[in-house]
Amino acid sequence: MRTLARTLTLSGSLAAAVALGGLTASPALAATTLSSGHVDVLDAEWDGADLHLHVHDEETGTEYEPADVTLSVPAAAKVANPGYGFLGSGSQVWLLPDTEAEADAAGVLFPGISTEHLTTGILANNNVTYRLVSATRNGAATEDFSIYAGSGSRWFDSNTATTSFKSRSFAVATHNHANWAFEEAGTYRLTFRVQGTVGGVTESATETFTVVVSS
Repeated sequence: MRTLARTLTLSGSLAAAVALGGLTASPALAATTLSSGHVDVLDAEWDGADLHLHVHDEETGTEYEPADVTLSVPAAAKVANPGYGFLGSGSQVWLLPDTEAEADAAGVLFPGISTEHLTTGILANNNVTYRLVSATRNGAATEDFSIYAGSGSRWFDSNTATTSFKSRSFAVATHNHANWAFEEAGTYRLTFRVQGTVGGVTESATETFTVVVSS
């Protein structure tokens, strides 16, 4: 069973003021932190009229709005830099691995890119395209994020020096995993768009995902 979680948290004087009707509350940055287990970070759905992007926690069957979730990457995610040029010159990177066994052993997230909730026969060519629209670390554009498979086959790369590795198409009704790499600690905001064609009309959804990488 899949559950859609929508949460809002308030604290301290702000909560008191709202209770008294003195202030209008702003949504909390994120009410839920996910730090381990199988989580489809990019989970596309079609509701019959629009595409949507959610974060789907496979461990609990819970679906979150991206703004309600912080994805935590602990210091335990640090591994030796495998030496792929796009990962920079640092000796270590923070890695969310592409196999569940490795992720479980390290106690970190096993991140997925999912189209399994998209039904065949609706979207043209039975595929959608995920695009990395932008990436920041601590509020500034960053080159320190990438997603790659196997022995350095890049899917996405935030490096602004190249226009490549910004988009990738996936067949509908599939479940995909690759390595998510972060070269520096900090707070990342990753904006992704999912796009497809329905009845000759381009449909899309864009969301920003918050990832906190701890030193």
